[in-house]
Amino acid sequence: MAVYDHEEQEQLEELKTWWKLHGNLVTSIVVALALMVVAWQGWNWWQRKQAGEAANIYASVQRATAQHDAKRARDLAGELIDKYSTTTYAPMAAMLSGRAQAEAGDLKNAKVQLQWAAENAKDDALRDLARLRLAVLLVEEKNYDDAVKQLTAEPSSASFAARFNDLRGDVLALQGKSAEAKAAYEAAINNLTAKADDAASKTRRDPYKEMVQSKLEAAGSIGAGK
Repeated sequence: MAVYDHEEQEQLEELKTWWKLHGNLVTSIVVALALMVVAWQGWNWWQRKQAGEAANIYASVQRATAQHDAKRARDLAGELIDKYSTTTYAPMAAMLSGRAQAEAGDLKNAKVQLQWAAENAKDDALRDLARLRLAVLLVEEKNYDDAVKQLTAEPSSASFAARFNDLRGDVLALQGKSAEAKAAYEAAINNLTAKADDAASKTRRDPYKEMVQSKLEAAGSIGAGK
């Protein structure tokens, strides 16, 4: 028993010595880990809170848009962008508000909203759609050069490639650049041809492809007549 007590005492002394050497480090690590857990939980709570508040404002933007209240849609979208710009709801609200402003004839504010969404949306498809809608507004203003700039860079989402090339062809045709317009229409047709086919999507796509083909032929006729 005495031998056991002696060994136990030695172990305790070794433990005391080890703790004197490493105790502060161990305590610091434990405290740091605890703070990290608290911080992580706090961050998640804050993110959920932000998302919930942003979702409520976005729902109000949807209602304002449905009621054709462009001013309220713009104000609410501005609030979302100011306070909750990192949430997914902010660019979605900017897109809705942009549409509302355009329908109300306020192209200036519509472009501001769409430009913000095109530059800040985290979702590739949303950024592409914002660029596409912005280009349409620029065409309506006959600002063809800026419209082409919006459409020149390839969209991040391949599903938008045909629409980008098609609209770019339209703008180039309006500028009298028939050869470039033909190239854009041909690219759009290639995009449509290359997409994976299923019966439903093919049925929808064929009329669109025929429309682009007619634009291509018209651009060729214009070019041949020069």
